[in-house]
Amino acid sequence: MKRDSGIGKQVRKVLAVVALPIVLIVTWWFSSAGSQNFFFPPLEQIVTAFQPTWFTGAIETEVLPSVWRLLGGYLVAGVIGIGLGALLGSSPVLRAFTEPALEFLRAIPPTVMIPILILFLGIGAEMRVVVIAIGALWPILLNTIEGVRAIDEVLRDTARVYRLTPMMRFSTLILRGASPQIVTGARQGLSVAIILMVISEMFAAQDGIGFTIIRFQKSYAMPEMWSGILLLGVLGIVLSLIFKLFESISLKWYFGLRQSQRGGN
Repeated sequence: MKRDSGIGKQVRKVLAVVALPIVLIVTWWFSSAGSQNFFFPPLEQIVTAFQPTWFTGAIETEVLPSVWRLLGGYLVAGVIGIGLGALLGSSPVLRAFTEPALEFLRAIPPTVMIPILILFLGIGAEMRVVVIAIGALWPILLNTIEGVRAIDEVLRDTARVYRLTPMMRFSTLILRGASPQIVTGARQGLSVAIILMVISEMFAAQDGIGFTIIRFQKSYAMPEMWSGILLLGVLGIVLSLIFKLFESISLKWYFGLRQSQRGGN
């Protein structure tokens, strides 16, 4: 009976996740059927155009370059954000000294930097990676700072008593103690990175998903343009699922601790 109830619980979870997307897709399919609006073609036409548009060479020439730039910028933002955030979160003096500059830089939208970066880096992949990194940096950096600040002082004193080396203190105390908020910032940064990937390719690019969508829009290929938007949605879902897997592995200890606390209460 327990096994059956466990299976039933998993089935309900899956249904809760997929129910709304299925309802939306079915509603879109039937409400757009027979549409004569040139700019909003039927979903059937969009789905029909999806395979020949994106699976006849475009994966290698358009999709993969976008994904690699996205991952490159996101990785740079993660390394800088976690490293700098750990440093600022651990030092009240350094944090107070840099806070005005950080607040000023955070207020500048990353998209505003694109024309400036084009002047220095051109329209190549480097410019787009830098734009993605700048935008994804702030959620990771700020959440890391707050996560490090929130670490229990007793744990800090214990680390000092045991004379842990800076590297051991970073890996066992700071990184582990702040990891829930670091992961939260990383999730937010991933969403920002996807948005900036598309925007940077729409501004100035020679390849990529955003560039291809704009090319279809300018040539009035509406089903192909909408298929690109669907592709971005699918890409976002896949990356979100991968991140959830990473989150469940990296924060397994944290979820277990919360579960035990609930059980104790």
